[in-house]
Amino acid sequence: MPRTPRTAIRGGLLVTATDETPADVLIEDGRVAALAAPGSAYAAGWTAERTIDATGRYVVPGGVDGHTHMELPFGGTYASDTFETGTRAAAWGGTTTIVDFAVQTRGRTLREGLDAWHAKADGRCAIDYAFHMILSDVHEGTLKEMDLLVSEGVTSFKLFMAYPGVFYSDDGQILRAMQRAAGNAGLIMMHAENGIAIDVLVEQALAEGRTDPRHHGEVRRALLESEATHRAVQLARVADCPLYVVHVSAQEAVAELARARDLGLPVFGETCPQYLYLSADNLAEPDFEGAKYVCSTPLRPREHQAALWRALRTDDLQVVSTDHCPFCFTGQKELGRGDFSKIPNGLPGVEHRMDLLHQAVVDGRISRRRWIELACAAPARMFGLYPRKGTIAPGSDADIVVYDPAARQTLSAADHHMNVDYSAYEGRQVTGQVRTVLSRGEVVLDERRYTGRAGHGRYLPRDPCQYLT
Repeated sequence: MPRTPRTAIRGGLLVTATDETPADVLIEDGRVAALAAPGSAYAAGWTAERTIDATGRYVVPGGVDGHTHMELPFGGTYASDTFETGTRAAAWGGTTTIVDFAVQTRGRTLREGLDAWHAKADGRCAIDYAFHMILSDVHEGTLKEMDLLVSEGVTSFKLFMAYPGVFYSDDGQILRAMQRAAGNAGLIMMHAENGIAIDVLVEQALAEGRTDPRHHGEVRRALLESEATHRAVQLARVADCPLYVVHVSAQEAVAELARARDLGLPVFGETCPQYLYLSADNLAEPDFEGAKYVCSTPLRPREHQAALWRALRTDDLQVVSTDHCPFCFTGQKELGRGDFSKIPNGLPGVEHRMDLLHQAVVDGRISRRRWIELACAAPARMFGLYPRKGTIAPGSDADIVVYDPAARQTLSAADHHMNVDYSAYEGRQVTGQVRTVLSRGEVVLDERRYTGRAGHGRYLPRDPCQYLT
């Protein structure tokens, strides 16, 4: 394996979740060797084979996206990003680690599902990657497999209260999985929507001729998200098990998480940029354009956004991930013309998370350090990767982004690198842009020129959730 050159990143403002300070970052053998005050004798004496000038820019940790779905089978088709195209797009956006979801197919073992995802990703990723495990079929055999997977570094398991007949688990299965996780240090991740009730509302809407994309959001009601969130919390309390609720979109669900955390329970939650910046108005766009915005949980009316932003500031939500699951409008989203329930659920976003969250800094919604906490440090801790990932400190992997906080850009499908034919943020102007990206000390984006390669990314076995130790 070729040696990465000794590197110095000089002149930038180092921003981590805990500190903001002018510092030179010194890199050797793919790791951070030292941080030095600019102009200090140590910094000046560091003999670098390569120097990166970060004057006027931020130097921040590479992003950790804890929720992606590359090549996910859904609704008779597959997510349009492969591990090669999706991780390349992530690198363009300053994300240097993803945690994707391996899927257990009903009737198959967890091992078979994990092996299938390894086969998809091995040798194809531009950045480092890890896996969660989706449990689709909870029984005594798969419960025993959970222990083995945790011992191998797959330390989180996702269950679904939605999608009956596909991923759905009933309360008894969920409780059994939670009890197992309580004993093996696994983290249960929950898609919290009442899928049984939603299916009734879907059937009724279609029978009444309400078939347009906007009805996807209307039947997946916020109350059914909050009810499921409440139920998941109570089941976790019975099992004495930590809980992480994915893609929280509704203010009522946020309130359930806040109540649990006020009781001191090990309950955590994430939201996604689409819930912070898009709304049910997008689902109602005419001429079937709303299909581009169909995801689950769905986009909510705009008034829910204030509660999400507040929860990010108060730490009732700890992580912003993307739930990146792209389907092209042509040939994939169009499968649901005339029946919103057949529109593949998912949005593209892995390339834009860091920029959209920086826009929140510009807008005064969050601080710079909170930006890095939400996008880098917290997901690394949540999923057992810190401090190797999520920070810039001696000994950490040299996953580093040189970020221009003043650059202005317009998000568009014409310019993005995700393998999808539309942008969920088409025409949105943001301030701030990733300029240079290092993954384990190797430059994969050099002043907006891609220099990465498929196969650079390594698989990462993970420790248990570090919020619990």
